[in-house]
Amino acid sequence: MDLTSYAEWAVRLVNELAPPPELIRLRQELAAVFDAAGDERAVVARLNALLVRYPVRPQLSAHDGRPWHLHLAEDPAATAVMGLAAVVAELGADRLGRCREPHCGRAFLDTSSNRSRRYCSARCASRANVAAHRARRRQAS
Repeated sequence: MDLTSYAEWAVRLVNELAPPPELIRLRQELAAVFDAAGDERAVVARLNALLVRYPVRPQLSAHDGRPWHLHLAEDPAATAVMGLAAVVAELGADRLGRCREPHCGRAFLDTSSNRSRRYCSARCASRANVAAHRARRRQAS
């Protein structure tokens, strides 16, 4: 079972400005996981607590001509938490991050092969690179 799409759902929820009212608490809890990025033990402790609060219910499903396979039951909280937990278990806590563009701070999953992602999007990376270039030019003048 590939849980990456569930982890991406967690990222979208953290970055959403106005989540549905029933998901506001979950958004805050998931945001705290991303805020702890860089401290593996804190990330794991927060995720373990969320896994207890939002238990996962797997179920068998067959659709689109595919044979029976596992899905997580449709619980937005449990699927988001399980997705992040799977990413941490399989790839490491350092794959969770916050955008380093000073005016952004959105959450992201680093799926790069060399763990080099620092920005949530190409737009933020470009903005940061242009700002750094302009700062260097000002210092050189």
